[in-house]
Amino acid sequence: MTWQQIYDPLGNMALSTLLAAVPVVVMLVGLGFLHLKAHIAAGAGLVAALAIAVFVYGMPMGMAGNAALLGGLTGLLPIGWIVLNIIFLHQLTEQNGSFQILQDSIAGITEDRRLQLLLIAFAFGAFFEGAAGFGTPVAVTAAILIGLGFSPLAASGLSLIANTAPVAYGALGTPVITLAKVHGYDVMALSAMVGRQLPLFSLLVPFWLIWAFAGRKAMWEIWPAILVTGLSFAITQFLVSNYIGPELVDVIAAMVSMICLVSFLRMWQPKTIWRSVSLKGHEQDGGEGHVAQAPRRHPRSDVIRAWLPWIILTVFVFIWGLPDVKKFWNGIWAPAFPIDGLHNLIEKMPPVVPSPRKEAAVYTLNLLSATGTGIFLAALVGGLVMKYNPLQLLATFGRTFWLVRYSLITIVLMLALGTLTRYSGTDTTLGLAFANTGVLYPFFGTLMGWIGVALTGSDTASNVLFGGMQKVAAEQLGLSPNLMGAANSSGGVMGKMIDAQSIVVASTATRWFDHEGDILRYVFFHSIALACLVGVYVTLQAYVWPFSLMVIR
Repeated sequence: MTWQQIYDPLGNMALSTLLAAVPVVVMLVGLGFLHLKAHIAAGAGLVAALAIAVFVYGMPMGMAGNAALLGGLTGLLPIGWIVLNIIFLHQLTEQNGSFQILQDSIAGITEDRRLQLLLIAFAFGAFFEGAAGFGTPVAVTAAILIGLGFSPLAASGLSLIANTAPVAYGALGTPVITLAKVHGYDVMALSAMVGRQLPLFSLLVPFWLIWAFAGRKAMWEIWPAILVTGLSFAITQFLVSNYIGPELVDVIAAMVSMICLVSFLRMWQPKTIWRSVSLKGHEQDGGEGHVAQAPRRHPRSDVIRAWLPWIILTVFVFIWGLPDVKKFWNGIWAPAFPIDGLHNLIEKMPPVVPSPRKEAAVYTLNLLSATGTGIFLAALVGGLVMKYNPLQLLATFGRTFWLVRYSLITIVLMLALGTLTRYSGTDTTLGLAFANTGVLYPFFGTLMGWIGVALTGSDTASNVLFGGMQKVAAEQLGLSPNLMGAANSSGGVMGKMIDAQSIVVASTATRWFDHEGDILRYVFFHSIALACLVGVYVTLQAYVWPFSLMVIR
């Protein structure tokens, strides 16, 4: 029996929107203000989502349960599988002492914590976003920062803030490619339009990142290095997105940015070395708040061995992200399981789509091609290089699984919540509320992308969810569909830092368990402020010369 989504079940859009927001509010309030453990807050949000879907939206109970099941499976693979294996590799490098040598080698480039943050959280994180996405950059950079001595809140929150501007081109351009494919945009025009919005923020975010960490005065002390980092990334991002395509934007831009920053630091260092590892104003943020000691010097051979597991990880992640490699592994084994009682039984309705469209619900067990599998193999190879024997590797993997067990449960529950909101239509109700804003639509349409990522945890999912609505609304208002399609993705990247799964990934990578609410409270202002700035910029592109000259019709 087919069920058609209803977007205004109460016959009053304001009341329907308020009720649609209840599950997300329950989870965020539980995390941020009631200080509930993350898996309990996520479970409460899921219960609220089930109640709203069934009793308000009229979704059959069986369908609602199956939608939550599909989301839970997606939480395990790919997201949970990535988190588990990144922590596995980190455990291996910590146990044999190589991670300490890696920390000292990074400090050898610069002892200044602000510059380390630019190199690791922004540039190195952008590379992992471009190569893999799906939580990988936050997991890697937060783990490295906590190992470098950053306090848990600094390592978690700053990794999330840094992982913004690269997200639209993450996983080899998946969000942009998917948006174009699903909703009929021209992929090059869309890639170019995103590439005319995000470079400004690729330049801004490094300044914002250091200000958030050390304060305005300390930021200006290293403005030349920040400018080199952001400008090299932004220019490369613009050129590649406009003249090559979306696939390698982040990978190339991140490599250029890292090379430029490291080269610049050979010629320039700040007069004052910042050694504090806590956020300014948050000296008691979960860490010792200590001042780091000067790094030890190690033989070159030891430094190479310490970096080798992470180099292996980089190579594996990049290879696993290549479309041809994914296609190869999926051709060997990637069974697909249509979810009985859900697959093609729900119809998405106008005005979200031009005509009723059935929603597929298929879980693909693409274990071989999953990014987490590449990370797992990299950890095994790295472990053997570090002279672990198979039994030691197995024992460490078991301890890692036990360490992150509650984080995995939380991710499962949060993805179940996000998937249920998609299939029940509650997230679309929230999107339609933004769509009814008339001349202010460029601003609020951008925030639609932000809320889409905050709900689903994925710029790709947000583009699938709202990309068609952006196109329809833009055409009705006489705006460029490419402008608003790009705005959905560009605005969405700022929601990445507050989506629940990213926060859990960060807390797990830093082993700051049960502090997800602290992280959420810290990053929320940064997320909404940056999203509003993107909205203002898109509005200028829509209506104001000379910004409008950049718009692709």
